[in-house]
Amino acid sequence: MSAATTSMARVMNATVSFNNNLVLDHITLDIKTGEFVSLVGTTGSGKSTLLRLLYMDIFPQSGTVTVGNFVSSLIKRKEIPFLRRKLGIVFQDFKLLDDRSVYDNVAFSLYVTNSRTADVKKKVLNVLASVGLSHKRNSMPHQLSGGEGQRVAIARALVNEPFLLLADEPTGNLDPAASLEILKILKEINARGTAILMATHNYDLVRKAQGRIVQIKEKKLFDVQLKH
Repeated sequence: MSAATTSMARVMNATVSFNNNLVLDHITLDIKTGEFVSLVGTTGSGKSTLLRLLYMDIFPQSGTVTVGNFVSSLIKRKEIPFLRRKLGIVFQDFKLLDDRSVYDNVAFSLYVTNSRTADVKKKVLNVLASVGLSHKRNSMPHQLSGGEGQRVAIARALVNEPFLLLADEPTGNLDPAASLEILKILKEINARGTAILMATHNYDLVRKAQGRIVQIKEKKLFDVQLKH
């Protein structure tokens, strides 16, 4: 199999229920190296549930999830943090640490992995530069705009150099201009080789992303083409 077609993550025939309520019904999704995939669907359709399957916050009742070398049916609980170090995860509400500077928010995940101080500084400054926030490294989260806060969250997700970035409604709390700025950054990240799965209900953003589109509808997953 060539590098261009290597699967980064695969959900195979997975079914998820909560309290006997079916959420995802035998869905299959394959994310290839360097792909940009937009995941669309109405609020409550199961987009976040699918992302949670990929970072193994939940597990399917049937079917399997494979991310890199980790398989849902085989992974041990103590291995899950190692899986998540291979992923970048960005949420709608940023989830920044309010009592830490921008620099320390991004550095936090490196400290957890006992990275050398010199390596931490180099990586954090590089990733802040890549999202255009070098000048904000000493700022606190409350001093940032919404768009800047999300860029910090993206920088934090990237600092461990993940092979797959999961973005769950990354522009849901942002105005249109900030949303386009975040999409531009995601596209630049993707162009450097990181696969991206972006869950969103913003169809205008999906059209501008110009990648592959999958939709959750009536608990099933479909490839779709949007009309321009």
